[in-house]
Amino acid sequence: MRLILTAMLFLFGLFNLLLGIGFLVDPASMQGNFPVTATGPAGMAVLRADLTAFFLVAGGCQLWGGWRRNGDLLLVPGLLMGIAFTGRLVSAAMDGTAPGFAVPMVVEAVQVILAYAAWRMLPHHRISEIAG
Repeated sequence: MRLILTAMLFLFGLFNLLLGIGFLVDPASMQGNFPVTATGPAGMAVLRADLTAFFLVAGGCQLWGGWRRNGDLLLVPGLLMGIAFTGRLVSAAMDGTAPGFAVPMVVEAVQVILAYAAWRMLPHHRISEIAG
């Protein structure tokens, strides 16, 4: 089971790293894959900075945590994806949905579950030790 979780961490980690690199190198082409539109240099900077950071940190922690068998590192992508999922839920309640709205939510939910399961299975500290 640990091998399967580690393999899934690597797959999602690579997926997130590729997204992050895509936003860093060519945010204009990435707009077609995401329902966002940048207007002007400031908008491109937001795509390049914020989405690059989100995906590179999530993917990096997934890969590093799986490679080092360190469950603590998996709290970071779990929290990032959990907050993103929550934001989409709030948006669905307040603004409604559009075709394809559920796909990123499923991807985020799977990554939250994966991060939690791998955190529990791999060596880790208790939350009270980390936060205390």
